[in-house]
Amino acid sequence: MKEENAQKMQLHEMNPLDRFSDRVEDYVKYRPSYPKDAIAYIISSLKTSDPVIADVGAGTGISSRLLAEFNSIRVIAIEPNAEMRKAAAPHPSIEFRDGTAEATNLADNEVDLVTCFQSFHWFNPILTLPEFHRILKRDGRLAIVWNTRDRNDQFTAKYSSLVRKASNNHPGEKRSDAIQPFLESPLFVNLRQSIFPDRQKLDLAGLIGRAMSTSYIPKSGEAYEELMSDLQHLFDNYCDEDGFVSLVYQTEVYLGEPIY
Repeated sequence: MKEENAQKMQLHEMNPLDRFSDRVEDYVKYRPSYPKDAIAYIISSLKTSDPVIADVGAGTGISSRLLAEFNSIRVIAIEPNAEMRKAAAPHPSIEFRDGTAEATNLADNEVDLVTCFQSFHWFNPILTLPEFHRILKRDGRLAIVWNTRDRNDQFTAKYSSLVRKASNNHPGEKRSDAIQPFLESPLFVNLRQSIFPDRQKLDLAGLIGRAMSTSYIPKSGEAYEELMSDLQHLFDNYCDEDGFVSLVYQTEVYLGEPIY
């Protein structure tokens, strides 16, 4: 019954603020980055050459650093998890702040761009979208980004199957519906989607670490032991002569503009 109830819950009801606290080390080491072309695409949509960005659900700052290093742009990294904020490497153009997507603690019309990299599915859209609309300037932009595993690639598809099995088909593996509230919101217009290919090269430790950086993967027990065995077998079957495999991603970027 507990498993059935979990399947019916929304992701924002599944302790999103603390669920990554015991995954920080693997998150820092093994989470994939994002293509430079995707970052350039987002920044090029802005009307100003000196923007202020709110990167919401910033985690350990993977996306925040990419944004900040694009012409030394100022980034306010909003992250509610203290352990994630502590693990973030300092950067002169990034200011980490405690806050949530539903309550960023930013001022009205304060930022030119709100970004959500690999995080929007954990937010309550009923509260989040009005909050983003409030903090955006009139000519601002909202960018929602996911690294989606490309199941057309055989290795990536098999890895995804192992993750789904180990997580007992956790709802986090089914994010396709998460974008719908944004697409249907009356607060944003001129919505568009772009896709950028990317890949993550990993050795065996990296492949295991990538899996363990996922918050809904067990860290002990029978399912964990089975996953470790399955990942070893998968790696052995697909690694190249240098001892690496590659996860293939489609980086999906959804852009929209606030309507007033």
